[in-house]
Amino acid sequence: MAALARWCVQRRLVTVLLWLLALAGTTAGAAALGSAYSNDYGVPGTESDRAARLLDAGFPGRGGDSDTLVWHTGPDAGTVRAAAVEQTMTRTLDRVGDLPGVASVTNPYDDPDTPSISEDGRTAYAVVTFDRQAGDIPDSQARAVADAAAAARADGLQVELGGAAVSVAEAPGGHLAEAVGVAVAAVVLFLAFGTLAASLLPIATALVSVGTAYAGITLLGHAMTVADFAPMLGTLIGLGVGIDYALFIVTRHRRGLKRGLSVTDAAAEAVATTGRAVVFAGATVCVALLGMLILRLSFLNGVAVAASLTVVLTVAASVTLLPALLSFIGPRALSRRERRRLAEHGPRPDLPTGFAARWSALVERRPKLLGALALIVVTVLALPTLGLRLGTSDQGNDPRGSTTRAAYDLLAEGFGPGVNGPLTLVTEVGGAEDRLALDSLDTSLRATRGVASVTPVTYSSGGDTAYLTVVPDSAPQSRATSDLVDRLRSQVLPRAEHGTSLDLHVGGVTAGHDDFAAVVVGKLPLFVGVVIGLGCLLLLLAFRSVGIPVKAAAMNIAAVAGAFGVVVAVFQWGWGSEPLGLGSAGPIEPFLPVIMVSVLFGLSMDYQVFLVSRMYEEWLETGDNRRAVRVGLTETSRVINSAAVVMISVFLAFVLSGDRVIAMFGIALAAAVALDAFVLRTLLVPALMHLLGDANWWLPRALDARLPRISIEPPECRRAAHERLTDVVSAMEKERQRDVRDIAG
Repeated sequence: MAALARWCVQRRLVTVLLWLLALAGTTAGAAALGSAYSNDYGVPGTESDRAARLLDAGFPGRGGDSDTLVWHTGPDAGTVRAAAVEQTMTRTLDRVGDLPGVASVTNPYDDPDTPSISEDGRTAYAVVTFDRQAGDIPDSQARAVADAAAAARADGLQVELGGAAVSVAEAPGGHLAEAVGVAVAAVVLFLAFGTLAASLLPIATALVSVGTAYAGITLLGHAMTVADFAPMLGTLIGLGVGIDYALFIVTRHRRGLKRGLSVTDAAAEAVATTGRAVVFAGATVCVALLGMLILRLSFLNGVAVAASLTVVLTVAASVTLLPALLSFIGPRALSRRERRRLAEHGPRPDLPTGFAARWSALVERRPKLLGALALIVVTVLALPTLGLRLGTSDQGNDPRGSTTRAAYDLLAEGFGPGVNGPLTLVTEVGGAEDRLALDSLDTSLRATRGVASVTPVTYSSGGDTAYLTVVPDSAPQSRATSDLVDRLRSQVLPRAEHGTSLDLHVGGVTAGHDDFAAVVVGKLPLFVGVVIGLGCLLLLLAFRSVGIPVKAAAMNIAAVAGAFGVVVAVFQWGWGSEPLGLGSAGPIEPFLPVIMVSVLFGLSMDYQVFLVSRMYEEWLETGDNRRAVRVGLTETSRVINSAAVVMISVFLAFVLSGDRVIAMFGIALAAAVALDAFVLRTLLVPALMHLLGDANWWLPRALDARLPRISIEPPECRRAAHERLTDVVSAMEKERQRDVRDIAG
């Protein structure tokens, strides 16, 4: 690692140009090819997936995304059947039908008995069917439909759009969330370093690596299924860990300069020590993310690879691009005051005294009390997790004022909540007995509890496929709708199929999400076990201890539980969601637990590595557990807390993205990092390590002999580190004696 850093410093211009070339090349490729994201929640083998495939094969035009164009007249404008309203909306529907990408548009005025006009005559809707699924529809086509609908709005006539495809028309433009996060991070770094040059380097490193990853994810979408939120998720993770990793290395570099090392030697030592910890931490994040591959869900595979790509590039930039940039600014990595002090008094070790030392001493004196307090905080935050409900959060959860939320509310008020998420029953049709059974199915469906209405059976042109639509009397995200899906599958449809060759499949938004959630929940124990097992194995190899990995696993689970508790309170219970612009309360998307567990386990492992690696280093030198814990916490708590503030700021900024899913990730990650840094790693972990004593470092001899050896910090750096730590302990002892004298006085 030191040789790599020296190469990058000596060829700093080449290093910077190579990174800029990578950024420009991937960006140009992404711009030329465009995006190809796909939100395909279908799980092969599930009933909803079979229904979707059968529907797409039998009704090619019907297989595309179906959105709704809703119009509503005010109290002084008459009904939607008024001549002026009918003329306006007919022209609008004709215009929409002629737009590229639109397969068909229904016009309720063509049928005098249409169910698409409400009983009070104030609301009507048309179904706009695209020729592709929502994730495959170009933004330009969706915006063209939105613009055509907006042009029809007038006094007394409200026109709104609902559906997955048209929601892109409301997506906020630009990168406000990223800009705010980066700006706040810059302020925090400037306050930590006291120099503008040093504070900008972590941000520059993160921006180059994340920008390259963002374009790379766009290209990745052409090779595999990648969800449309994957680039934003990658940016969120990349900015957070990228700035943090660079912060750790710059902090170590500045410490070397204060000890009198040259710029080249300080950079080489920083990469050889902290840089190795960064690589190890990044590897644990990637292991946690790639653990999603064992679920064998194409939708999650793309997210896992995309996020891992971002982490790999941020780590690579931290150990190559950052040393080159550090050599450009030279001694200006230190503030003017620090440079002046260095010139006047000569090199001095950077001794972590003050609050960091006093906090470490307090944890050492009161481990039981402080550990119990930390457990209470974690438990309180995690309690809402017990009420976690996975389901279909729909456009009824969108922020008030959005066209999708307005369309959803108008449909629910005019036609009942189930219109926003109808169920589709699809089957292959054999002979006359099958047709007769389908025609009589209407009666039994209408008599089923939870069904509001049923459309007539529609047959394909070849007559071998048929479907009908069932409208529930509850909202798509309601538990009652999920119960209806189960009732249809287990009770109603088997009776209809009896004595025929029919094989009816229930599809639709709610059915698809329920099937996806069932598969994810079924595989979740295996997934969590694999992620925890691999993470513990890495820590076991690095720290030669059984206790360290076990505590890390427990702390990671605690961080995840606390983060989920905050997400449930904000998004499922609605505590503050509307004021934050996150929409109304609703269930949690079924894919979120898997992704969040992966990311949170990886991020939690980061702080564990940075904290325990310093303790382990001192333990190897002295064999004194109390000293190892005290010194490790004193040295790392300040930088861990600074890094946490940066990461929390970046994550919370993504609440401004306007995307409910990304906002969930942002709040969950911010809560997890805050809990991890301020409660678990700087309070509960050291308290437990003080209580356990030398048992922290126990490893059976037989296992020790068989395990390969991995060192986070190279042996050649330990002697210098030990000398510096001796100074630290001496300073801490002086600080303690001064406190004793103050108390006695």
